[in-house]
Amino acid sequence: MKDIRLGVRPGIVACLSASMLALAVAPLFVPAGYSWVAHTTSESAAQGVTGAWVARLGFLLFGLAVVRLAVERRSDWGRLAAVFHFGFGLSMVTTATFSTRAWDPAVPFDPVEDAAHSVAATAVGFCFAFGVLAFVYRRWTAGRPVRRLDFSALFATVAVPASMAVFAGYAGVLQRSMFALAYVWYLRECRVHSDDTGGDPAE
Repeated sequence: MKDIRLGVRPGIVACLSASMLALAVAPLFVPAGYSWVAHTTSESAAQGVTGAWVARLGFLLFGLAVVRLAVERRSDWGRLAAVFHFGFGLSMVTTATFSTRAWDPAVPFDPVEDAAHSVAATAVGFCFAFGVLAFVYRRWTAGRPVRRLDFSALFATVAVPASMAVFAGYAGVLQRSMFALAYVWYLRECRVHSDDTGGDPAE
């Protein structure tokens, strides 16, 4: 029997789409000197930066959408995966609440808030990686192949942070590639599924 729970997911898709738009245009609202290639999304939402509210709104919408999606999909994802993805959403909301320091060293900042943002941002990556891993394990134990998108997501959670450390001048574009993959993964999970493990095996 097909899952026909359609009531909330269009709202989640709208939230995710608005979040993507906000983060995409956020560099247009911050002062000159910000580079979307070199600077991260967090820096576009940094303390003391004019226009930082745009990126913060993007983080907030992303987090709220995933929290709601985790509640909606908990029986399909399994408890462990749902907990990790719920944690992803809460951590993303926290990154909107506490901001990092600006890329410009002349801009004053609160080191406690900067540290809180760093912890939350680390939790975002951790929760996404282990949330996808728990989902993959559930599929595997159900006898279903792992989807290419899941492999890509797991690979990116390791490769992107490592690449950002090595190629610091491209940290912004590398991080945005990880965000794009996360958006695709969650949007994929907003689809209506005909089974309890996340759609067609090879998708």
